[in-house]
Amino acid sequence: MSANPNALVLFMSHRPALVNYASSITGNRVQAEDLVQEAWLRFDAASDRRLIEDATGYLYRIVRNLALDSKRRLVRESRLTSAGDYDEAARISADIAPDPETVALYKDEYAIVMAAMDELPERTRIACEMHRFGGAKLKEIAAFLGISVPLAHKLVADGIEHCKQRLDQA
Repeated sequence: MSANPNALVLFMSHRPALVNYASSITGNRVQAEDLVQEAWLRFDAASDRRLIEDATGYLYRIVRNLALDSKRRLVRESRLTSAGDYDEAARISADIAPDPETVALYKDEYAIVMAAMDELPERTRIACEMHRFGGAKLKEIAAFLGISVPLAHKLVADGIEHCKQRLDQA
């Protein structure tokens, strides 16, 4: 449950429009639903820490950024999977691979996140890994674990929150 009831009311009143907005960018309503849920988690965390002047605009901006990032990721993945041969796939991968400086910069944060993931209960860890690393939808996670979709959402949210707390402590 949100620590900020005003944020929840704002989100719920705009949720259908946010899904339509994300869907218009991604072209996929199911993916748009997941993006809006992710946007809620980010918006709730941000609104808990500070007063947001244009909260509605900020919420739409989160959805837009997530939708565009998702669309870019799909384009990159399709370029890799449609590559005719190994040499072309390797060239494309090299074009989008992070540079050594970026790898070094995030190496410590990666280690913290992996340690935090190891601290999670097994079911929460599996749900979080499936969603964040495997790109699985909440419905797929629920089916795999034999749980409800809301519980799958809670497990993923709890896992992400745990990792964020560990990163903030570092």
